[in-house]
Amino acid sequence: MEVVLADTLLSRCGDRAALLRALSAPLSAERAEALRLLLQRLAAGGPAAAGEAETLRRAAWEVALERCRPLLRGGEGAAAAGSAERLRAARGALRHCVQLCGAPLAARLARDALAELAAGGGAGAQEAAVEALVAAAPRLEEPELLSRCAAAALALLREEGRGRGGGGAGGRAAAAGAGRERGGAAARLGGAAGLGRPPWRTRCCLRGPAAPGLDARLCPRFWRLVQEGLTERDGLCRKRARYLLKRALDLSGGQRAELRCAPDEPTLFWWSAEKNEELLQFWETYILIMETLEGNQIHVIKPVLPKLNSLYELAISGDKGCWLFHPSWHVCIYRRMFESENKTLTKEGILHFLELYETKRLPNSFVFSEFVIGPLMDALSESSLYSRAPGQSIGACPPLGMRLQKFLATYLTLLPEEEKGSFLLKFIQKMTSRHWCAVPILFLSMALASIPACKVLGAEGLHALRDVLQCTMITHQILLRGAAQCYLLQTTMHLTDVEKVSFPEVSSFLLSLRPEESLRRDTLLWTELCSWLQVNDRCFRKSVTFDFEHQETSSLCQYVRSLVGEYLKTPASESKLNVGKSNIEWIELEAFLNPLLDVLMKLGSNAYIPTLKADKSLQLLLKLLQTRWLKCSNAQDGYLNCNLDRCDLYLALIPEIMNLCLKVNLKKVSPIKNFLSSLIHASIRNLQERNSEKLKDQIRKVASMASLAAVCEVMDGELKVHLESMPSVDALKKFISFSQFNEVLNKPSYLEEKNSLCEEKASQGWGKIVARYVRDQWICLRFVLNSFATLAQGCEETSVMSLSTAERSKEILQSALEALSVLPSDQVSPVFDCMKVLVPKLLDSSEALCIEAFDLAWKIISSLSNTQLIFWANLKAFVQFIFDTEVLAVAASAKGQAYTKIKEGQVLNSLIFFITNDEQILKFWFLVFACCLTVDNLMAVYDHFVRICAVKFLCLLDGSNILHKTFMEDIFIKLLDKDELVSRSRTRYYANSLQHRIKNRVWQTLLVLLPKLNQNFLCGTLDRVFQAGFSNNQASVKYFIEWIVILTLHKYPQFLDKFWDCFCYDEEKLKKSICTFLSVLAHFDIILQNTSEKKPALKKALIVVLQWCFSHNFSVRLYALIALKKIWGMCRMLHVEEFEALTPVIESSLQQVENMHGTGNARRNWQRIQDHFFFATFHPVEDYSLETIFYILPRLSELAEDEWISLSRFDRFTDIPLPAAFQWCHSRTELRELKPSDWAQQDMGSHLAEADSQTEWTDVQKKIIPWKNSSPSLDLEMTFQDRAAKLGKSNSRLIVVASLIDKPTNLGGLCRTSEIFGASALVVGSLHYIQDKQFQHLSVSAEQWLPLVEVKPSQLVDYLQQKKTEGYTIIGVEQTAKSFDLTEYCFPEKSLLLLGNEHEGIPANLIHHLDVCVEIPQQGIIRSLNVHVSGALLIWEYTRQQHLGTLGYVIFGR
Repeated sequence: MEVVLADTLLSRCGDRAALLRALSAPLSAERAEALRLLLQRLAAGGPAAAGEAETLRRAAWEVALERCRPLLRGGEGAAAAGSAERLRAARGALRHCVQLCGAPLAARLARDALAELAAGGGAGAQEAAVEALVAAAPRLEEPELLSRCAAAALALLREEGRGRGGGGAGGRAAAAGAGRERGGAAARLGGAAGLGRPPWRTRCCLRGPAAPGLDARLCPRFWRLVQEGLTERDGLCRKRARYLLKRALDLSGGQRAELRCAPDEPTLFWWSAEKNEELLQFWETYILIMETLEGNQIHVIKPVLPKLNSLYELAISGDKGCWLFHPSWHVCIYRRMFESENKTLTKEGILHFLELYETKRLPNSFVFSEFVIGPLMDALSESSLYSRAPGQSIGACPPLGMRLQKFLATYLTLLPEEEKGSFLLKFIQKMTSRHWCAVPILFLSMALASIPACKVLGAEGLHALRDVLQCTMITHQILLRGAAQCYLLQTTMHLTDVEKVSFPEVSSFLLSLRPEESLRRDTLLWTELCSWLQVNDRCFRKSVTFDFEHQETSSLCQYVRSLVGEYLKTPASESKLNVGKSNIEWIELEAFLNPLLDVLMKLGSNAYIPTLKADKSLQLLLKLLQTRWLKCSNAQDGYLNCNLDRCDLYLALIPEIMNLCLKVNLKKVSPIKNFLSSLIHASIRNLQERNSEKLKDQIRKVASMASLAAVCEVMDGELKVHLESMPSVDALKKFISFSQFNEVLNKPSYLEEKNSLCEEKASQGWGKIVARYVRDQWICLRFVLNSFATLAQGCEETSVMSLSTAERSKEILQSALEALSVLPSDQVSPVFDCMKVLVPKLLDSSEALCIEAFDLAWKIISSLSNTQLIFWANLKAFVQFIFDTEVLAVAASAKGQAYTKIKEGQVLNSLIFFITNDEQILKFWFLVFACCLTVDNLMAVYDHFVRICAVKFLCLLDGSNILHKTFMEDIFIKLLDKDELVSRSRTRYYANSLQHRIKNRVWQTLLVLLPKLNQNFLCGTLDRVFQAGFSNNQASVKYFIEWIVILTLHKYPQFLDKFWDCFCYDEEKLKKSICTFLSVLAHFDIILQNTSEKKPALKKALIVVLQWCFSHNFSVRLYALIALKKIWGMCRMLHVEEFEALTPVIESSLQQVENMHGTGNARRNWQRIQDHFFFATFHPVEDYSLETIFYILPRLSELAEDEWISLSRFDRFTDIPLPAAFQWCHSRTELRELKPSDWAQQDMGSHLAEADSQTEWTDVQKKIIPWKNSSPSLDLEMTFQDRAAKLGKSNSRLIVVASLIDKPTNLGGLCRTSEIFGASALVVGSLHYIQDKQFQHLSVSAEQWLPLVEVKPSQLVDYLQQKKTEGYTIIGVEQTAKSFDLTEYCFPEKSLLLLGNEHEGIPANLIHHLDVCVEIPQQGIIRSLNVHVSGALLIWEYTRQQHLGTLGYVIFGR
């Protein structure tokens, strides 16, 4: 509307120059904006009369120099309110003044601005000078002045750097109007827009003012800026970069001159007249790819990707084998793909780059090496890219993983020898430079391990690999971390140059590996490592730390021997190692064990041997016995930790030495008994002493209880038979029986004297010691409880306090609950073991206490997370406690709350809800069934094991057994509850999502239970099954529901009345679910097998189906027709006379469907639904088997592969037998041989073309941008409408008036069409429409580039009259008695199209104001076209007639 008002004011003003002067004094914010708008319209209005033009130029000159320039310098109250708007308007007015006055004013402004910049001054003066240069630069014609401006702009850029600060003064000077709010690349790229001028105006000084006549295309920095812009995250920067590239190419192609950016090879840019066609082909393909990538649509982009291969063919010289075009241009394409929001596009880009070196032999380039280390590895950090391809089996390496292996091996092979080491070092260091997820690290490690053996890594590379182990992978999942460790160890052995690394460096790396996760003894990897060390034994670099004397022996042996010597060396006693001669060829075990043996022999005789030396010798002995590492205490440790660690060391040696003695000689039992007896008596005596708060007394108690616990654990093992008869054992049992449990130790008195900080640390350490003390008490109690019968016989005189009494058992169970609440989670295992013995004795008398034990135990287990090793031990103890045979038996016989909790709260979940994001809970259910079903072959990798156990358990249940029957009915109800809960929580869910898997497993289990349920129960629950069919289900769930309904009706046809009720709901409820019930009718012959009264049922079915054959929904009609075909076939076989009247209608309808002509979707879909396995092959009764339920149907429905359970696993995973009567192996061959695609084509509803396999597409989509008609130097501070009005593309004089249209969708489409075909303006009834989401969805930002004018319907008459006075022909798009045929009408240049309302067209009162009406010829029956379509046809016809020669191509339908 502002534009209309400005044009009206100018047209009715006699003296325009006087109007400008009047508005400019004083120049307030409102006056400045009005002045800018008037100057804009004057500059865009074309040439005026000679005298008036000169007057306007003088007025514009005065406004520029006397008003705008002082205001920009900060004068005239710039700090007042509204100064930002006033300054913005002043900048725009200054540019329009330059347009009116031309080169003279531009030169004057440029000289003044350059002088001000040279003189310096404040920030305001510098900013004003830059604004003057921005306004003047587009109109400068003197090469010398233009060069000075460019030099000044570049000088400012150098001062501000190349960061985002480029958006400041220098950036805006270079941008020539690019705008302040776009810093960095956007401003700099806008500044290089001079390439779009004629050749003599493209010259700008890039090397200083002393060298005029230079071309920006010769500057490498210009091309680097273009490349930077092509990969910017900001879309406008990328658009400007493409604009600059096209301008440069257009200029180069037109000049056909020799041009080379720099003498380097390959250069960033070059041009040759001889290679003009090849260069144009390369760059046109390049721009096509870059513009296509802007769409982010993989179906559009994928056909263009093969053109990347042709780029490489053009970029590489076949004769010289070198790069003709700098490879950084290719890198820009891949970087753009990697930064796409579409992850599929990112993956396609990565795969394409990785396979380059498999298909092409590319010259070596440092750019590619840097690209691999940088953007490529950043892109590879996304875990979702490593998904398996369809058809790959579980455990197979995904395509990206395989490509990565081949690429890294090939790329390293092609690198020069001197570059391999540095490249690999950077590659590995990149793996430590960020937090990587476990999956990418695994496949990167796998790729490193696949590199052929070569000696390229030195000590620095070994340290980098160690850093990956110690830092990057520290928090990863244990299995993935272990696999990655194995691959990194293989990488070390394959790629390390042993002559550059020493044994200490290798040892440091090996210590970073976790033996329990990767490097275990006697594995293949262990053997490979030993062989590698043996082969390279004498090749390792000598260490500065260790000076080997005996060079004739193995260097590895010398290193190990020196380690032992250093380890056993202590400050109190240092001695030279006395190494005897060894005849072991490689590892001289005897040689480095001699110092250890020397110390061990003195332990019993030398009372003055240093304690630390004795500790270390025992630790080394324990390591050798256990082949595991045990931490030793440092000499600087305090008395507390040192003594407890020594206690642990001695106690850990006891079972190892005993087992060793028993294996060597059974006669050694007697000395062992004597030792244990002494240890037991001494420990009991210490524990019975008065409780003292002295530190040494407290430590003695802790060590004594730990000793008794160690003895109890030893006696629970293989030595029980040999040691149980000792008198000291009875003393131990008696002592434990009458001890007070959970007894804690007071904090030692000396700790309380410490300062507050030390006290806090000591208290934390003391808490762990007390917790261990309590745990040891329960270890001893566990031993006593397990052998209680023996104790009862020996303690008859104290039977009142015997553990066999209920009171004592209850007291101990309460103590156990107290222990669970205070002990750390990693120390509760012995408490669980004790509860397993106590709970069966108390379930009858103290059920509430037992339930509390269940709840507290489960709370502890469920709280464990990311503690894999701790979790397993506690989980096993918990499962053995909860699902102990005696516990289950007592709970089942009592049938109390405990039985209900175990049955519903635990077993039910394990049947189905094994899907969870919590890995610990998943493992819990695995162990539940491992223990509950007494299965030994634990397979923790598969959740299939648990499900198989659960399914077999259900198969073993007998419906005639009352207990079994009640259990199955409870389970069935709980499963239906779970399905309803999932459906309510998420009304829509994706295939293979968590919700889909849970629902799928629910209905699989219901299908297994179905044959065992009786009629009465099903009668009460069938309605809930029907209700599940009304939900929005994935295909696999939908077919399980249909299968259950079919089997139920087949077995109990009397339920058909309930089934017919499903068709009585309103259409709104049935529109999404009716296909489920129609699919059931497609198997009506099976349903009626067990009923003699078939005709009434057929009559009802026919009536129901015929109603849905006329549905508006095409899919519903297809399902109804397939059901009709089945039911009508049954009617004809039974000769149902009641339907004879319908015979011609039904048969002609079915025949018409069968004989549909054409190749449209209707014919194909009808054929597909008939061939669908559920209707053509599947037999609900004969195909009822475990194989169909758990393998065939999930496979055909394209569920994730880990949901398929094959028959072989039912046999292999467990030894639980299935009942002989259960038919679980009889899936028919026809069904078993179907392929997943047979299902996928139906349920996906699409027919994918085979075009993806094409190597080169003959034609691809191409997005055309009319860059030659756009201006990169637009002021981005202008409003959208001002910017659109200044685009300069509207040579068109067409105005589209849509004020009568009130639907945002039609307006949005018209806006897009008008912008594409260059209409000068679109008139709408209200500008509020552009904020509407529907408008924006259709316009796709066209409103930002097209002038929009607001004219309300009530103002249309005045508006049309005004346009008539301006020379416009008013054309109505309407069918009238005198309307012209569109194909015969010739549009005048100044045309105004008036479009009517969607329903009423153009009102009669407006038709009288039209000059002409145009109608679109038609041949169909429908009366009219959509108003947007009508408008688009007329806009196109106008454009075809007026501007066909200058029109770019356009792609319709986007």
